[in-house]
Amino acid sequence: MDLFRHLRLVRRHWWIVLVTLMVALGVTALVTVRAQPRYVASVTFFVTTPSQGVTDAYQGGLFLQQRVKSYAELLTSDRLAQSVVADNQVGLTAEQVQSRVSTATENGTVLLRASVTDTDQTRALRVTEALAAKFVELVQKVETTPDGKAGPIKIEVVSGPAVSPTPVYPQPVRNFAVGALLGLLAGVGLAILRGLADVRLRDAAGLQRVTGSPLLGEIPFEATAKASPLIVGEAATSARAEAVRKLRTNLRFVDVHEPARVIAVTSALQGEGKTTLSCNLAIALAEAGWRVLLVDADLRRPKVGDYLGLDNGVGLTDVLVGDVQVGDVVQRWGDKSLLVLPSGSAPPNPSELLGSKAMADLLLALRESADIVIIDTAPLLAVTDGVVVAVQADGALLVTQQGRTSRSQVATAARSLHSVSVRMLGCVLNMAKVPKAEAYQYEAYRVVVAAELPAERVSTPRHAAPAEAGVVSDRTQELTRLSR
Repeated sequence: MDLFRHLRLVRRHWWIVLVTLMVALGVTALVTVRAQPRYVASVTFFVTTPSQGVTDAYQGGLFLQQRVKSYAELLTSDRLAQSVVADNQVGLTAEQVQSRVSTATENGTVLLRASVTDTDQTRALRVTEALAAKFVELVQKVETTPDGKAGPIKIEVVSGPAVSPTPVYPQPVRNFAVGALLGLLAGVGLAILRGLADVRLRDAAGLQRVTGSPLLGEIPFEATAKASPLIVGEAATSARAEAVRKLRTNLRFVDVHEPARVIAVTSALQGEGKTTLSCNLAIALAEAGWRVLLVDADLRRPKVGDYLGLDNGVGLTDVLVGDVQVGDVVQRWGDKSLLVLPSGSAPPNPSELLGSKAMADLLLALRESADIVIIDTAPLLAVTDGVVVAVQADGALLVTQQGRTSRSQVATAARSLHSVSVRMLGCVLNMAKVPKAEAYQYEAYRVVVAAELPAERVSTPRHAAPAEAGVVSDRTQELTRLSR
């Protein structure tokens, strides 16, 4: 489970992996270009001793293998380096010669390899030649017995001295391969850390876990939604409109034994799209033939009237204080069975007004005169208005914008509803990123109404002014009668 989660984080933050990889390759290229080329000169010695018979040869071989290990240390000794510097003009100090010499032996053999690495190809060869000559002399001196007899060890040069024709460092292919691997690993690690540190809600599964309520809909993000927020006209055939219709279906069947007729739509923070969703949900329900009443109960920042193009001067506030009757301020919108009750005048005490007995009586009257009442409320974390309205409704619908709200904020909003025993109908992930496969599937079944039907048969919703006397619909008249 953790592996798949990490893979999703890497996929979500793929740009971090790409940027890190490009930076690693850039650093590798810079280091490779600025690196000073190095050449290696090498020489191979063969260590032997006189022997007679198989037994002597075997014992001598074991002796020489142990001796070769000592000679490897002798090649990097101070005495040999000083001897090389004293008799040869190599332009280096004894310490510099020591730092450039490396040795290698092969187990089970009597071969000894010495290498000299230098930025100057000619100097590397000259130092190796001097090293080979002085090493043979040094071994002879060391192995000479106290009585002046020659030692039993004989060293011969069997390969070299020779220098590499091309630099052994830097190696561009190896450097770029290592740089790419390190960059990829670092990018994946950073992407996972970035994902684990990101506390914002990124998917529907996370929203369900945090709220503890079912997911009723995912409204996809569309760039044109800001200019055309309502699912009317050309937007009526968009993927966003279809998602709202799915939400309509899920909402109607979320509890068939106790259907919710008064629904409060709210969110944790401002700007998550709750008002737009309230309007579009009301439009979708009206298109299905339901008698819908949309109430703007966000008295602090009302937006329903602005979205629907209705007069917001007189509305819910004026009804609650008793200045007007509800039937006088309810406005019809479009050519469907959709009525709208705007917010009205801005009150000084919104929460007290929404929690008053007048509000409870009004909701009872609206419940009997409409099939479904959609109430747009204030954000839960900003003020208490949303909770006050949700308590009086049949249930609440929590809207969350993907990638904007943190998990703790959504959890706090859900707890504020649960703490007062509000029935959570479900949650909606707004402005969600829909996989391309799903978008393609919808486009394959998308119906362009204007291209198939004659112009006179294509009807577009019209924004209507407040209902006037004598033109009030039957439902509006019923609202007037109930309010009295």
